Amino acid sequence: MERFTLLDAVALPLPRPNVDTDQIVPARYLQKPRSDDFGAYLFREMRFLSDGRENPDFLLNRGGYRSARIVVAAHNFGCGSSREHAVWALYDYGFRVAIAPSFGDIFASNALKNGFLPLVLAEDVVAGLLERMVRAPMRLVVDLEAQEVRTPEGAVHRFDVDAFAKHCLLEGLDEISYTLSLLPAIEAYEARVDRAQPAGESL
Repeated sequence: MERFTLLDAVALPLPRPNVDTDQIVPARYLQKPRSDDFGAYLFREMRFLSDGRENPDFLLNRGGYRSARIVVAAHNFGCGSSREHAVWALYDYGFRVAIAPSFGDIFASNALKNGFLPLVLAEDVVAGLLERMVRAPMRLVVDLEAQEVRTPEGAVHRFDVDAFAKHCLLEGLDEISYTLSLLPAIEAYEARVDRAQPAGESL
């Protein structure tokens, strides 16, 4: 998992509430192996028309938004079924952050485990950002170390993040990598236990 420290990128506005995991990645792609590029399936029903052509009304298909790496959404983003594939699709496309007033709980948990940062800002702040972003592409700076979102005109919005999740994101550690990073301490503890145990006895 790659480290996340600071991201300066264009944001994709999704002003609709309750964008669920089936809208993020449709159910028909759930049998694909993780080795697939799930970014190809991201927002599939919104990005493409029934004949396979790009939907010109979906902002991600328009010039300045194509390079977006941050999603800014209305409340309850990632609600619905508990599919990790939704995070895979966002990540594989190139997104690293979603900003919303609230998230589906399981989506938020899956996101943090996969190197993707879901961060909560106040509803009025998000509404103001969305209003500007739908008119023209806008860059945001997401600084995980400082726990700040910064706008081009210099506004600063603080956000909270779980300390353990922040550590793993900054260091680029998934749960297995984090456990392996503790291996020297685990082995040292086991060695101390072995030395303290009387000969012939077992735990």
